[in-house]
Order: sequence, then C-alpha cells, then structure tokens
Amino acid sequence: MNSLLSLLLISLLCCTATASRAAQLLAGVSKMDITDRAAGPVNDPSYVKALVLKDGSTTVVLITVDAVAIGGIGRIKDDYLPKVRAALQTELGIPPASVLVNASHCHSIVRADTDALTVQAVKEAAKNLVPVRAGAGRGREDRIMENRRLKLKDGSELDLRRAYATPRDEDVAVVGPVDAEIGLLRLDRTDGRPFALVYNFACHPIHGVPAGGNTADYPGFASKVIEENFGEGVMAFFVQGCAGDINPSLYKAVHHPHDAEAYGTMLGLSALRAARGIQTGETAPLRIVREPMTLPRAADYAQRIAAIEVEQARLLKSFRSTSLNFKAFLPLFLEHKLSPEFPGYHNYRYLHEQAIGRADLAKLDAENRANLEAYLANIQAMERLTHLQVNLALLQKHQAETVAAGKPTLEVELYGVRVGNFTLVTFPGELTVEIGLALKQRAPGPFTFVAGYSNGYIFYLPHEAQRKNTGYAQEDCDCLVAPEWRKLFDERADAVLKMLNGP
Repeated sequence: MNSLLSLLLISLLCCTATASRAAQLLAGVSKMDITDRAAGPVNDPSYVKALVLKDGSTTVVLITVDAVAIGGIGRIKDDYLPKVRAALQTELGIPPASVLVNASHCHSIVRADTDALTVQAVKEAAKNLVPVRAGAGRGREDRIMENRRLKLKDGSELDLRRAYATPRDEDVAVVGPVDAEIGLLRLDRTDGRPFALVYNFACHPIHGVPAGGNTADYPGFASKVIEENFGEGVMAFFVQGCAGDINPSLYKAVHHPHDAEAYGTMLGLSALRAARGIQTGETAPLRIVREPMTLPRAADYAQRIAAIEVEQARLLKSFRSTSLNFKAFLPLFLEHKLSPEFPGYHNYRYLHEQAIGRADLAKLDAENRANLEAYLANIQAMERLTHLQVNLALLQKHQAETVAAGKPTLEVELYGVRVGNFTLVTFPGELTVEIGLALKQRAPGPFTFVAGYSNGYIFYLPHEAQRKNTGYAQEDCDCLVAPEWRKLFDERADAVLKMLNGP
C-alpha cells in the first residue's frame, strides 16, 4: 500500500479529513481585544480574530492571534489550544480537527484569559454567518524584509540578532532568499461587497515602534490599513508564513528609530492592491486535513555543545597583549585609516627624517600598527565569543528540556485547509523561508501558501544544511528536532496537498 493511500485511510478513520460538496459557503467574523493594559504602556491594541467558514457539513475555524506563539513561549500557555478546542466542541459542536490557530509572532503582551476571549470570538462569529463568495490570489511586497542569515566566505552562516554583533563586511559572501509573495483569500458578500481578507506573509514582527509600548507590530498596522480601506465591516486576518530566518529590513540599523507602522502600511497597501483584482465565485469547496506527526528530537546536543566549548577555548587563547585601551585605540585607529602612509604627522616631517637619516616616526607607526592589529583581533574574538555564548545557552536549554521530556520524539500536527482555489498548509514551528518556497514550488494547486506558528510551537525548524551549520545561528541552536525532520515534513505535506487538491 503506498504512503499516500495509507495517509488517506488514516485520515478517514480518524475523522481528521473532511470534504464537502460545493454547497453555499457561509462565513462569520469576530474579534476581541486581548491587550494586557495592566502590563505597561500600549501603543496599539492586540486582537484575537475568528473566521468561521461553513460549507454543508464541513466547518473550518481560522483563529489569528496577535501573540508570539501558541504555547512554548510568551503569555499563551501550552494548554491554550486543547482548552479552546474542547470548549468549541462542547458549546458549538465544532470538532477539534476543524480549528486552526495561527500566531502572528509579534511580541505583544496579551491577557491571561486569552483562551476564554478566543472562544467568545468564535461564538460571536458562528452566530453571524452570511453567504459569501470566495477567490484566491497573490500580491507582492519586497521592501520590508530581509533574510537574516549571512553566508560567509568560509562556508559557515551567521545570523543578524540584537544579541550580538554583525559579522565584518569583508567576511560576508551572499545573503539568503526572501519570500515576497502575499497569499490572499478574499471573501465577498453575495452582493459583491468585501467581507474578509486572509493574507499570508513571511517576516518576523519584531521592529516595534519608536516610542515603545505594547504593539501588534507590522501585522496589526497592515490589518488596520486593509480594514479602513477595503470596505465597511471588512475584517483582515494576518497569517504568519515561513519567517524563521526573515527579519524586518534594516533590523540592525542604528541611525533611525525602528517603526513597524511604516512597514505595516506598505504591506497593507500591497495586499489591498492585489485583493482588489481578485474575482470571487460561488463554487468554493471547503476541505480540511489534520495530520498528527511524530518528529525525532535532536540527539546531538552534547556534541554541538562540546564543539562550541572547544571553539570558545581556542578564541580565549587567541587574545593578544596590547598596550592600548579603547581611549587610546580609537583616535589612533582613525589616524591610521585617514592617512596610512603618514599617520603620526604631516608628510613633510617624514620627509625631513628621511633627509637627515632618521626614521623615528616610521618606527613608532610600525609599533602602533602592531598594537592596532592586536586590539582589532581581540575585538573580533570578543564578538565571536558573544555570539557563541548566546547560542550555547540555547543548546543547553533544549538539551535539558529533551532530558526532562524523557522520550526521543515530539508530537505535532500538520494542518491543511482549502477554500476554493486557496490552499494553506500549516505547521507549529518557525519554518525557515527556503522550506516554504520549496513546498510552494512543488504544490499542485494554483494558489498554495505555507504558514508556521500554527496549532502549537516547537521553536525553529531549519532545513538540513542550516541545522548542521558550523557558524551556529539562532535557527540552528534554538531547535528541538533532528535534521531528518525535514524529510518527514515534506512527505506528509505533499500528501496533504494531494488530498486537498484531489477530486
């Protein structure tokens, strides 16, 4: 029996995959403010939003949350999803397999009762179902993000974080890719008025706002732009994509304040521009597939920790003695950069010394250059040690978690939903962008999109080469899974897409 047939039979037996005839599609929307206003200043509100879709006997609930994750880290705890699903099954008869929750990954502080507010939002949406037409499309926004992984000339990769220094310009060879695509699902009322817009995009929402304060970051601003300009009563649903290694652009800039509102405005306008061109139709089959998966936990923490400790010891031994401190180093460094041939004084003094058979300044310059080189080498070693120390702590943390778990596997779920031509595959970790790009390239449907941060949180999910990177980027170290997780994911995701796009 081939693997696809096995997966299909399992899904049918477990009642985790459903498909309905092309009945009238119904939709309802609602949102609740989940901002913890007692936690400090608030720049803009954070929301939980619910989109309930119903087509004959099939129901899909899409919930988007302005929070960092669904469990794992942040205010939303690991029991959030089971509690929400149980409440919806008890109160509305919605099966757990019908519920999909995506976190935007913004770092807002949400209320402790976000689970109850989520259930309330879904109940409100389910009470107000209206007939809708659906259409899929794609937009493009390439100005607001950049790949934070830098490929170095020695073959390793480093990443850009505020926790440590950027590598030297002369060491960087190339940068990684980005995904500029905006995946769109447009829902209209039967009279043609826009009702809701689901938009999928890949970028970390970690820019913040100049004045500080709690914020939903660029997704919140983008949704506001859409809702204020697409039509009365429209609700926008941001679904975070494969943003594991994607930063907002100019993330490390130090000469201007970071402002997520500008980025959100650009994304919102780009999504709007594309959404206006989408034609919606009455035939919109609704399909869902929920596939439980078992992933292998990483088993190489000890080896990777040992390798970092060896490198730390090497770097400590590399520190060179120098007579300089920073106060002496900085003006001396500028002098040698400004005038490498004559750093100590004007050139006529050097010419005078040559004429009388002396070279005092030249000898002093040579001594200073040696001290400058030693001081610069020490700075570079210090920067590398900082980088290693931060990522070593991540490896040690996950090693302890793995030991405490007491088993070599992780249980997760891969979720797929199709609304007409719009298809979305989701996973609970921070998928890096190349994984999403590859899956979309292979997908059979015309409008297939990929989301991480959904129905749980298992930290970063780098592909095989990233996972084995000797440069130790965050994505490689803040990771719970073994390198072979990718093969399992690809096989199961491809099977789910075939189910969603089959007859």
